[in-house]
Amino acid sequence: MTLHADVAELLAVAGIPGVDVDDAVADEHVRWSAYRRVVSVIASSPSRDRDRDRDRAIVATILRDPVEMVAKSAVVALVDEIAMRTAGPAEFREWASGLLPEIDGLEGEGHREFIRRRIRDWLFHLHVQDGHVPTTAELAEVTDWMQRTLAEGSRSPAVLALLAESGRRKKTRNVAENRARSRELRPR
Repeated sequence: MTLHADVAELLAVAGIPGVDVDDAVADEHVRWSAYRRVVSVIASSPSRDRDRDRDRAIVATILRDPVEMVAKSAVVALVDEIAMRTAGPAEFREWASGLLPEIDGLEGEGHREFIRRRIRDWLFHLHVQDGHVPTTAELAEVTDWMQRTLAEGSRSPAVLALLAESGRRKKTRNVAENRARSRELRPR
């Protein structure tokens, strides 16, 4: 397929009218914006209606983009949005496993590894949301981004204490320590 056909197909599948496909093909910034809209529509479908084959086909189409950075960024945006809307780690793991063969098609190993790493980070996050308190070693396995995300969003005093003590970056440790002391986490 051509890039024009791919972009037109993605917009049609997501039901997004009014995007000039010729402009999207000519300008990677316009194309990224179109992909971002597609990702938002796809991710907003309720998990019970999520079609893994459709999502895999969308990822495969996006990954054919000639600008690998645009493709990688769009797939990461989809992974992020699905992870934030999923019911738990098992559901997300099942969904993400369908993407891995498509992700392996990326030429740049760095891009492949970045997406795989993001999936691992989100699995970790979802386990923590389910009540798992990680060990220091488990915490060391996630990215600085995920440590900061947990420091900024976790409501678990145990997780915040771990991050305040063992977070990789000083900013992460400070955020976790401040949030652990804040009124919002104290029992009423």
